[in-house]
Amino acid sequence: MTLVSGWGRFPVVDSEVLRPRSFEAVGAAVAQVTGSVARGNGRAYGDAAIGVSRTIAMTGFDRVRSFDRATGRIRLEAGVLLSDLIDTFGPRGFLPFVVPGTRFVSVGGAIAADVHGKNHHGEGGFGRYVDSILLRTGAGETIEVSRVQHPDAFFATVGGMGLTGVILEATLRLRSVETGWIRERVISASDLDAAMRALEASVSATYSVAWIDCVARGRDLGRSLIYLGEHARTDELAEGAARFPAGKNPGLGVPIDLPSMTLNRYSIRAFNELYYRMGARRAGGDHVVSLYPYFFPLDSISDWNRIYGRRGFLQHQCVIPEAGARAVLGDILDRVARRGDASFLAVLKKLGHGDGLLSFPLPGYTLALDFPVKGDILNFLDEIDRLVVAAGGRLYLAKDARQSRATFEAGYPALSRFNAIRKSLDPAGNIRSRLSQRLFDEV
Repeated sequence: MTLVSGWGRFPVVDSEVLRPRSFEAVGAAVAQVTGSVARGNGRAYGDAAIGVSRTIAMTGFDRVRSFDRATGRIRLEAGVLLSDLIDTFGPRGFLPFVVPGTRFVSVGGAIAADVHGKNHHGEGGFGRYVDSILLRTGAGETIEVSRVQHPDAFFATVGGMGLTGVILEATLRLRSVETGWIRERVISASDLDAAMRALEASVSATYSVAWIDCVARGRDLGRSLIYLGEHARTDELAEGAARFPAGKNPGLGVPIDLPSMTLNRYSIRAFNELYYRMGARRAGGDHVVSLYPYFFPLDSISDWNRIYGRRGFLQHQCVIPEAGARAVLGDILDRVARRGDASFLAVLKKLGHGDGLLSFPLPGYTLALDFPVKGDILNFLDEIDRLVVAAGGRLYLAKDARQSRATFEAGYPALSRFNAIRKSLDPAGNIRSRLSQRLFDEV
């Protein structure tokens, strides 16, 4: 047995970890033991990619099967990382339509979580650009699923957190781009109202995201920097600039678990004040920046999750329907600011409709906050959950490590349909994760 955790390093549990070398071995691993689930690069924050008894590591399946330059369609194995996809096909003029906040995510994981990016408000999530999936079910079948072929299984697999079976391969559509640069515009917002107005006024932008100062209070509550982005054309690059910037491996790292006292209301307040002032000075004009810092600001720091100490951290990412978003987000931010121990990286975005049965997005605003695991944080997050549920919102399963079954069931109205499809694909219940044990499985 091996101690395994998600990116948040909470919880840490025992699981047998297998690294199969063939699809046949994957099928055997699922059939031999009840309670297996696939795992990509381990970037789900909580317990979604940890099997109840066995975890099947898929990063060894990292081959591209085919690529059609005329259509941008690519067939590849589920263990391919988005970082490899970007570095290999970006210089050829193609990028994924959707990327999350880190590029070190596997294609299988991106499908299972139906990851969303800074463009969800206009272009949807990762699953929207998946044409088909090769799936190994818990019943032992290997089937190709798509919007036409086994559509129920397809829409249950997109966003289904790996619970419909092991994703082996997928066919995706890539975006054609002229360059690997982003034309960025920064907007400074003095409070939450101004931030939400700026995001609403920028719905025509391809990419938009707000960093929020989560310790600001009073008239500064929710002050933000909004980052808008468009793919830069070749004629917008500086003279002599390469059409595609070089991707860099993480350099600066966090070599040890920092003491819990490192992140406190004083250090976070000082960091946020400096960050806001620096960003506000850049507001107004357009700047051409590499795609890497625009989409993946934390990827340059290896093992940044160790900043929160050896006990790990929890990310609370909720989405609130648009109608009640201002009041609920203001309430959440006020409570967080009064605590003073939240993340230096708090993110607000607009979302559109999700595609999978259990896809996280719904039309409204999503707020993501990190909290070190200490003190009464679990009770505090239960309070925040009640605000989210009362507003008709829900939590992101790929980031969750502790929500209650009642919170989950209240937020996902398609759950009963998902469970029926899951049962048809896996009648014996062979595919089970720690997350499904906590939230889905019969007790």
